Amino acid sequence: MEILLEADVGGKTLSIQTGKVAKQASGSVVVKYGDSTVLVTAVSSNDERNVGFLPLSVEYQEKIYAAGRIPGNYFRREIGRPSEKETLTARLIDRPIRPLFPKYYNFETQIIATVLAMDQENDADVMAMVGASAALTISDIPFAGPIACVRVGRIQGELKINPTIDECVEADINIIVAGSKTGVVMVEGGGNVVSEKEMLDAIFFGHQGLQPLIDLQEKMRETCGKRKRVFTPPEVDEALVTVVHEAARGKIRKALSIPDKMPRYDAMRQVKKDLMESLGEDYADRGEEISKIFSDLKKSISRDIILKEKSRIDNRKFDEIRPISCEVGLLSRPHGSALFTRGETQVLGVLTLGSGPDEQRVETLSGEEFRPFMLHYNFPPFSVGEVKRVGGPSRRDIGHGGLSTRAIEKVLPEKDVFDYTIRLVSEVLESNGSSSMGTVCAGTLALMDGGVPIKAPVSGIAMGLVKDEDQTIILSDILGDEDHTGDMDFKVAGTTEGITALQMDIKILELSKEIMENALEQARKGRLHILEQMMKALDKPREEISPFAPKIHAIEINPDKIREIIGPGGKVIRAIQSETNTKVEVDDSGVVKVAAASSEDLEAALTMIKDITREAEVGAIYEGTVVKTTDFGAFVQILPGTDGLVHISQLANYRVKKVTDIVKEGDTLKVKVLEVGRDGKIRLSHKAVQEDE
Repeated sequence: MEILLEADVGGKTLSIQTGKVAKQASGSVVVKYGDSTVLVTAVSSNDERNVGFLPLSVEYQEKIYAAGRIPGNYFRREIGRPSEKETLTARLIDRPIRPLFPKYYNFETQIIATVLAMDQENDADVMAMVGASAALTISDIPFAGPIACVRVGRIQGELKINPTIDECVEADINIIVAGSKTGVVMVEGGGNVVSEKEMLDAIFFGHQGLQPLIDLQEKMRETCGKRKRVFTPPEVDEALVTVVHEAARGKIRKALSIPDKMPRYDAMRQVKKDLMESLGEDYADRGEEISKIFSDLKKSISRDIILKEKSRIDNRKFDEIRPISCEVGLLSRPHGSALFTRGETQVLGVLTLGSGPDEQRVETLSGEEFRPFMLHYNFPPFSVGEVKRVGGPSRRDIGHGGLSTRAIEKVLPEKDVFDYTIRLVSEVLESNGSSSMGTVCAGTLALMDGGVPIKAPVSGIAMGLVKDEDQTIILSDILGDEDHTGDMDFKVAGTTEGITALQMDIKILELSKEIMENALEQARKGRLHILEQMMKALDKPREEISPFAPKIHAIEINPDKIREIIGPGGKVIRAIQSETNTKVEVDDSGVVKVAAASSEDLEAALTMIKDITREAEVGAIYEGTVVKTTDFGAFVQILPGTDGLVHISQLANYRVKKVTDIVKEGDTLKVKVLEVGRDGKIRLSHKAVQEDE
């Protein structure tokens, strides 16, 4: 049955259609907002997989035809790895819907969102999120939705639901809010150093703004929703649970009292090994079942430590930050470096500076983008004591890098202040909780160590939550285990004055405004403490950049001279770069930028450019070459690309009958500039030189 329903969202109509296309999927919808259109499908297998996690995959794909363009690569089709935007959007969809599937639902499930049309105004990411929830809601797949998603921007002091792409450029708050009918389930985005109250107001403005989308999906479910497939969670053998609990509870609690991560993990592995041995051959074929019970017991005890014993695994107070140490200037050749260690999380930040050609070029649905700031996050397996295949960046790497980028880019200097391309690399050397926020701290210190004049230093902190029916405990600077067993992962980054980025995911159905307000305030105090420790290592950017950083200098020339610098087929500019070992950029406005590894190379290139673009000065004497003779005079090239006319009356201090009696083409002739006209024509005189001499 074909159904089309509409809702007013942010002053524009959003429609969801189902029953027309992709009807063999478990659930499919077409979401349209303006002229942007996204097809979202949900399919769940009928065959159960025997895995210990929800086998959910989310794909978001932007087709270049959606913007009316042909892909710019060699093959002229969408190929290869997903773009950074596609990866980040896929994660955006995955995070809020994953907790809404039933526990132990082991049927492989796939969400595919395909952008079919893009109007250059309405971004498709929030549409895809809404579509994913709608497709699951009307399908036969068990799903505790619906949820919905909107973007919130603050433009000139006014909050707006789903601002256009151009409006987002001007926004000082730009966040994505996902929520249910009664609470917030996910937040992603940042602000231009805004207060906790302003951010909280924006979040719940978004929650109010997404309500029409919840109502729309509920109406769709009533109208055309399929009957949900019967899912029966696996039966629990209570006798086996009792055996495992009696044999392992005390030992698990003892292992969890070990504050250091690796010894604690070793002890936990030994407890599990001893458990399996103690159960004997009677339970040898029930290893997976026992592992699930063991894992659930470990999580339960971990939560009891917080909720009942009012303690933490490493014996910290709930708002206490782990010990911090910071060191800068570790590496000699990179242009800035810093080592940030917080407890058992350690990140090396490395800065390199480049020129304009080093900017990243990205093809998007909105056209080509050039990014002068890049932050790349690397999470090698040794950082958690594991052995894994090392490959390209994972979705997690790209997601953590994106969050850290948002946190830092708000404080970077403007191009007219610091005209460099900036690349930060985060090498996670140890990880036990929030390496992404460690990346923000290490990256900030590396920038200051490299002499980048940032507006203010930034730090970040990860907050956790453990919630029972009548208890809510917020944890500052969470460990990896607290993340795994808790109910929230809330990362907040910012300066002393306010927030620059945040990301919140929860494993429960929703969070109230009061809990979020308390978490933000506790995060603010922790963030300021971390900043204070960072400033002990380096409290402001260094006055000078690294001697190994490229030297960049810009000069302005007459735009008419640009062709002289470029030369036929780029011959001249290539020669300048080759001879001086530099990079030369020429802007249509007449701005020429030169980047060099040394001051000597820089000066050599600038001298060549100035020689080429030098303009004639009235009264100056030049030794030029005769390039053409006529009956009325001779044309003399006095500078590269610059000719002037020596009239026949100015060739000698006597009457000249014929120009070629004095000069011929190819002759060298000293001339004086008499006049440069408004039209650029130059009057020269050889007679004036003779008289001066």
